[in-house]
Amino acid sequence: MPDAATPTTDDSELAQPRSMWHLFVAFSVLALQGFGGVIAVAQRELCERRRWLTPQDFVELLSGAQVLPGPNVCNLSLMIGDRFFGWRGALVALSGMIAAPMALMLLLAWLLGEASHVAQVQGLIKGALGGIAAVAAGQIVGTVLKLAAPIKHHVLGWPTCAALAALAFSMMAFLHWPLVWVLLGLGLLTCTGTYLLLLRRALSAPRSQA
Repeated sequence: MPDAATPTTDDSELAQPRSMWHLFVAFSVLALQGFGGVIAVAQRELCERRRWLTPQDFVELLSGAQVLPGPNVCNLSLMIGDRFFGWRGALVALSGMIAAPMALMLLLAWLLGEASHVAQVQGLIKGALGGIAAVAAGQIVGTVLKLAAPIKHHVLGWPTCAALAALAFSMMAFLHWPLVWVLLGLGLLTCTGTYLLLLRRALSAPRSQA
């Protein structure tokens, strides 16, 4: 019998939100954990803790969210909400994602405005933000490594996927190409290659069975 604390990836064992209020609370909790970016904790929260998605589902939804205009996390919340409750769920999930952070940011902006004339307080704030940035960078790196796990099952093979990831990183980090062109270029190349390989596999399957 598997340990209850061990996350499962079987579609038959996936859970789902009990109601739209449950969906709203879940995305509000997720948003409040997103120091440095919600994506850094979304995979753990949605796949491992709540078990609403498999890691493969999460990667596929995130890939779609990244190529659409707008913030990735907002696109992702809309897609997941629609997955469970249609357009109403999409609006509820998006509301949960932005309501609490927006209230906190308005409060923080007011506090910073009140403390702007105190030089000592400004130094403390800058130091705190610098420390948070380092933690956020570590979260993002850890999330990238976890998201890479389903790649080993991809039809292109993990060496090709790793090479594409390294190429995308080089284009943005060293060549300073705009993200949209990197996504459109490598994304189109990857989609075309995946489609052709899947098509060839589908055509060869009946022959092997015959």
